[in-house]
Amino acid sequence: MICHLSFLVICSLFVSQCYGGCAEVDSLTEAVAGEGFLLGCISCKIREEVPAQATVDWHFKPLGEEEFMHIFHYEHPSADILHEDFSDRLEWHGTQNSDIQTGSIYIQNVTFNDTGMYRCTVHRTLFLSQYHEHVTVEKEVELSVVAVANPELTAVISEIMMYVLIVVLQLWLIIVMVYCYKKISEEHEAREARKALKAQAQLIESKDNCDGVQLE
Repeated sequence: MICHLSFLVICSLFVSQCYGGCAEVDSLTEAVAGEGFLLGCISCKIREEVPAQATVDWHFKPLGEEEFMHIFHYEHPSADILHEDFSDRLEWHGTQNSDIQTGSIYIQNVTFNDTGMYRCTVHRTLFLSQYHEHVTVEKEVELSVVAVANPELTAVISEIMMYVLIVVLQLWLIIVMVYCYKKISEEHEAREARKALKAQAQLIESKDNCDGVQLE
């Protein structure tokens, strides 16, 4: 029983789980000059079953400036770049219908001038049975632009922990396999011993019966 349970636990650890629905994940914050970068913006609905319609606006405040400037607007199916500094450099990478939950945009050919604060604003209308509810959600991303990519500390730690976990699980698997082998071996030896004792008892009983016959 222990062997079966251990096998199931190991399988559950190695098999990836799939989760449905929407999950809000923060955007990355470091881009490399000359490369592309995805500005993440996810705003999940509280109730998936409620139909909704949304628009997304992106604003940008350069490093050292005080005011945000409007750089992008999306209202399905139209995507409009609103500032010349980002002309032909922004792409919509969000939800491809009017019920928007992912409002991410992709910046092509990032420059050092793209350093600063980005604000994603989601204007959502929920079509409830009795009325329409309007909800506004804002998310900000402080972007820094570097010449060479630096490995994220969390990514390095996660990778190390992943290898440590793999080693630990392999050792555990070996221990479980050895334990199960010893358990099966002991049960086999005990079964063979019982067979031997039973055969010996039958032999003695048979001998006694033969001695009884000779005595008569």
